[in-house]
Amino acid sequence: MTFEEQLAGIFPHEKDVPAEYWLKELHQKEFLINGEICIWKGPQQEVFSPICLQGENGISPRILGSYPLLTAREALEALDSARKAYDNGCGEWPTMTVEKRIQCIESFAQRMKTKRDEVVNLLMWEICKNYTDACKEFDRTVDYINDTVNALKDLDRVSSRFIIEQGIIGQIRRAPLGVVLCMGPFNYPLNETFTTLIPALIMGNTTIFKPAKFGTLLFQPLLTAFQESFPKGVVNTLYGEGPVVIPPLMTSGQIDVFAFIGSAKVANLLEKQHPKPNRLRRVLGLGAKNPAIILADADMELTVNECLLGTLSYNGQRCTALKILFVQNAIIDTFLGKYCEAVSRLKMGLPWETGVQITPLPESNKTEHMLELIQDAVSKGAKVINPNGSKSNRTIMVPAVVYPVSETMQLYNVEQFGPVVPIVPFENIETPIRYIINSSVGQQASIFGKNSDMLGKLIDPLVNQVCRLNINSQCQRGPDSFPFTGKKDSAEGTLSISDALRAFSIRTLVAAKAEPTNKEILTRIVQERKSNFLNTDYIL
Repeated sequence: MTFEEQLAGIFPHEKDVPAEYWLKELHQKEFLINGEICIWKGPQQEVFSPICLQGENGISPRILGSYPLLTAREALEALDSARKAYDNGCGEWPTMTVEKRIQCIESFAQRMKTKRDEVVNLLMWEICKNYTDACKEFDRTVDYINDTVNALKDLDRVSSRFIIEQGIIGQIRRAPLGVVLCMGPFNYPLNETFTTLIPALIMGNTTIFKPAKFGTLLFQPLLTAFQESFPKGVVNTLYGEGPVVIPPLMTSGQIDVFAFIGSAKVANLLEKQHPKPNRLRRVLGLGAKNPAIILADADMELTVNECLLGTLSYNGQRCTALKILFVQNAIIDTFLGKYCEAVSRLKMGLPWETGVQITPLPESNKTEHMLELIQDAVSKGAKVINPNGSKSNRTIMVPAVVYPVSETMQLYNVEQFGPVVPIVPFENIETPIRYIINSSVGQQASIFGKNSDMLGKLIDPLVNQVCRLNINSQCQRGPDSFPFTGKKDSAEGTLSISDALRAFSIRTLVAAKAEPTNKEILTRIVQERKSNFLNTDYIL
């Protein structure tokens, strides 16, 4: 069988889908507002899988179900629910003790774990994350929740004492900010949504969260867990078209924190709609074009393996992916040969198949967009140098290694967010350094080499351009205890477990002059537990 025949037959008949991974159509009517699971009777958005199935009428995308197309009215109802639950900081949730909020979060995590199989299967069918990675995303999210709980305990323990400075007694704790709007991305729809939603909740904010355009149905199994774990109005879900349901929230001026992971273009558009920009706190994860610099003395086997993972894990659809490789001329031929050989060994197929690494692309017309970028590069002197590179069948595409890429090509600057790997040869180290300096984004970079003198010289200028410099390893987010952010147009605010707690809260204190009357008042408040904020409890 030729490669073309294999590619043509990559999509199965329905009868060939393993029974344990088959997904019944899920036509979701439910959404959560003010502690009630409401039933929507209006129009629905159909959800099609990137996975196509063969049938009597040929090959077509499989319909997975549908979700509610809510309107501006429901968006404002969700906002009203969150505002009432916050109640200007007087609501049950923002005034609750840290220990009780932790109990609610832990209760949610336990309920969430019972839905693992459903969510993992939806991750495979909705966004074509392979089974292993879908399991990792779910499990990592549960671990993130538990680690967030432990980080808050540590933070609260430090705060559970009085400080006396210059005759002033004070207790400093972190207080919530208000209503948080959370919007996550399609490539990590569960994990990255929860990396803003969970810290926002645990710090006492009330929330509205809108699932990504792809990876929407996977939240349906969790709606009851949200309802049963939190007071009413603390969590509100918003489904529908972004341009319809988000502007009413922003123009109201009543969103206090905008947590968004996606494109800078969309973030900028939404931010401008808020009438009180000085009031709005932003936690943004935006674009990246992370480069790798491969020096002549790099360990070839390690470098190829790390670059393979960095460029093509989940088809390159990660903000932390290596999206352009700079390779020193002395080793360019050796690297290209070994890298292309490694790319050719990647298994293409469907998410549940063992060992599959290249899967269908969720975004409509994504393969066409990738081919346009490749065609632009080819028209300006580059070639697709790996066997079968860029061949496609509907939503699935063979990764394309494009070489040599120059600054005249779109691939040099555009964040391709897909299975296309641009490679730039260089002689002088100033070439990749100049690229990083001139780039409008600055999340991460990787350097591969052994010479400590050279690496040391590169570290100092590059850490002023990007927020994480990886030595002999791919770019990545983890571990979650490390800060995750970006410079320039890549991010605003920092997300790690401890940083996220700070991003969704603000230091607040109660202070009094150290006079006998005040000391007696403070002692009585603490001993008689008259305040949830002012206390010396130590959470174990």
